[in-house]
Amino acid sequence: MAAWVKSSVVRRCVLRPTACVCTYFQSNAVSMNEVSAVNRRTFLKQTTLVAGAALSPWPSIGVQGANERIGLGFIGVGGRGMGHLKEFATMPDVRIVAVADCNERKRNAAVAAAPGAKAFNDYRQLLELKDVDAVVIATPDHWHAIQTIHACQAGKDVYVEKPLGHNIREGRAMVEAARKYNRVVQHGTQQRSGPHWIEAVNRIKAGELGQVTLVRTWNCWDVKSIHADFGNPPDSDPPPGVDYDAWLGPAPKRRFNPRHFDFYFYYHWEYSGGMISAWGVHLFDVVLWVMGPTILSVTTTGGKYVFTDRRPMPDTAAVLFECPNYVFTYELRHANGNPPWGNMDHGIEFYGTQATLWINRNGYSFFPEDERRNPQRVRGQDMDLPHKRNWLDCIRSRARPNADVEIGHLSSIPGHLANIAWRVGARITWDAQRETIPHNPQAEALLGRTYREPYVLPKV
Repeated sequence: MAAWVKSSVVRRCVLRPTACVCTYFQSNAVSMNEVSAVNRRTFLKQTTLVAGAALSPWPSIGVQGANERIGLGFIGVGGRGMGHLKEFATMPDVRIVAVADCNERKRNAAVAAAPGAKAFNDYRQLLELKDVDAVVIATPDHWHAIQTIHACQAGKDVYVEKPLGHNIREGRAMVEAARKYNRVVQHGTQQRSGPHWIEAVNRIKAGELGQVTLVRTWNCWDVKSIHADFGNPPDSDPPPGVDYDAWLGPAPKRRFNPRHFDFYFYYHWEYSGGMISAWGVHLFDVVLWVMGPTILSVTTTGGKYVFTDRRPMPDTAAVLFECPNYVFTYELRHANGNPPWGNMDHGIEFYGTQATLWINRNGYSFFPEDERRNPQRVRGQDMDLPHKRNWLDCIRSRARPNADVEIGHLSSIPGHLANIAWRVGARITWDAQRETIPHNPQAEALLGRTYREPYVLPKV
């Protein structure tokens, strides 16, 4: 199938109450092996046109009435993106309008799951559609910020997967874009909408644990889990139907390798921060929800002790966050899946002077200090659908959602700082007010990234 890209034939911008057709480009058919070259030549020009149309905050869908169905576009429709699409499709007040993915196979699968949806290789074409009110972004981490800012500038509300950005500076830029363009941006830390998570957090905040002095968080997988030792295959050509230059986007140019692609992107600094930032963010989010966002310093120790694959990241790590009046730790194990308790690959433990609380997605246990043998146990409940519903409700009301973009930014910071501390091999101090790492230029440089032209971070 030929791919479609935009040419330079432009019509005037058309403004609508719920969205914006920033520009309309007459489409010309080209073969897939031409797409990457065309994308590089036209990305910057087209992006400037899209951003230039967003001169003021956009009216909300609520202006037209609460009974209208919300038109959704999906940017990135792989495993997580497809899961989102299928869940949103069950909601009667939602229309699946369009999908965008630089992998033709995934686009086709998404259209099969949402008959009638338009499909694009280039997500900016989706953003031009006037009947797309909001977008769901589930691309690799290194694309989150650019696509979210473009969506805000195009007048779309956003649900973006975690972690918020590839790095801390991107996260702050995303917050600024959401505020400037008055967008509802929900971060994919869905535990914020989980009933048992909310109940547990409220109990701790109400003082039922007494003074909390230690919080322990962890992830653990055995050597066969979560794409463990994935080898060192040689570089090769990308699969048919993949616009690989668009997939790389702002990341450095390199030949295709199957162990950099799809789920494996998590294990390469160019695209992600590994499970410390991609999974750990769910745990850090809850800790900050309870204890507040203040972190003073971070120390990370560990290494690649077991795996011999091409990842540059540790398979075992321990992180110490220095915080006011309590100790906060995180442990990562890719080489042993025996959990400290329960039967899941993650957990959080809050230790207070009056009680202890252990929590994961299966539920939580409350251990009073004077009756530890008889804990109170509460079962977990669904959080994905409530999180999506919260976002849709906020699109109509214009209230800030449970995992507002700034909450997502703050919750993503611990994972980024943990990775930076490991990469520089030193304890780092954190100036939360300025969002800087003082007196350490090497660590400070890792707060952002160098972008490959023309895939640069949009100005807000």
